[in-house]
Amino acid sequence: MNISCPVPITNYDKITLAHGGGGSLSNQLIEKMFLKELGNTYLNEAHDGAIFNLPGKLAISTDSFVVNPIFFPGGNIGDLAVHGTVNDVVCCGAIPKFLSLALILEEGFLMKELWLIIQTIGKAAREAGVQIITGDTKVVDKGKGDKIFINTTGIGTIPEGINISPANCSPGDLILINGNIADHGVAIMSSREGLEFETSIQSDTAALNDLAGSIFSVTKEIHVLRDPTRGGLASSLNEIAKSSGTGIEISEKRIPILEEVKGACEILGLDPLYIANEGKMLVFVPEKYGDAVLEAMKAHPRGKESAIIGQVDSQSPGIVRMKTGIGSTRIVDMISGEQLPRIC
Repeated sequence: MNISCPVPITNYDKITLAHGGGGSLSNQLIEKMFLKELGNTYLNEAHDGAIFNLPGKLAISTDSFVVNPIFFPGGNIGDLAVHGTVNDVVCCGAIPKFLSLALILEEGFLMKELWLIIQTIGKAAREAGVQIITGDTKVVDKGKGDKIFINTTGIGTIPEGINISPANCSPGDLILINGNIADHGVAIMSSREGLEFETSIQSDTAALNDLAGSIFSVTKEIHVLRDPTRGGLASSLNEIAKSSGTGIEISEKRIPILEEVKGACEILGLDPLYIANEGKMLVFVPEKYGDAVLEAMKAHPRGKESAIIGQVDSQSPGIVRMKTGIGSTRIVDMISGEQLPRIC
């Protein structure tokens, strides 16, 4: 993302410890940068928190982002933080409304990079239809952090009739995904290691609340939603299988993946099933709604490559199995460690 607007704070080109000290430089950072880009009725009150009214049942989720590098093909740590928390709230069946934003900055972090990230956060929040209503900033000594860490907390409202939970996963449910897997993790790795491929691999980071709305327009009887971030598709499916006590079988041939991502994984010795995604969502839906939900997903810009990749059954409770391309069946275990460190 290329935002060329000049930094609104011109006296300092780098973050200093004083910017986190609560004095005039802190206020300058808040007023001239954060409120300039993120300001709204709630945030502009400059209160210790935000006071608001929301009707009915609520969902809340919090997440921290420590990705390295902080800028990567297809995004940066700023939109990643917004999208990641928005999607966690969405996967609770909720409509995201508000976010909190906490920044931990390292002394010496370039002000122009911070401004670019803040602008990206503002753009991502507006596109996702959420408001950032409270936040915090801390500055740590040089060498005690790594440029910038972000924590976001999201709150959303759950519409009447929607009940999303792994416990709802039932034999016969179809499993859908809204597009190609492993894009984000491979984009991070290629950027981190300076790897070059014939085609640029972009992170899939995106907010999925609008896509979820398209799915719920077909039926509210969606059993499970899950964004397969850290640990990838395999770990998310294992978590659901274990939580629900059901078996899951997926088809290797049906899992969408870009050829260049598949090739990069082969070169790097990585399994794309375990690589993080940041703009993908698993949908567990009763079989009778499968085709209609798939059609709705394919009609959405974030779901053009959607596919039915498997089905829930009562065989081998808690186990994920995969039909391979050669017709055999293998167990897909939970990842035991990190394939790629610091990818979100």
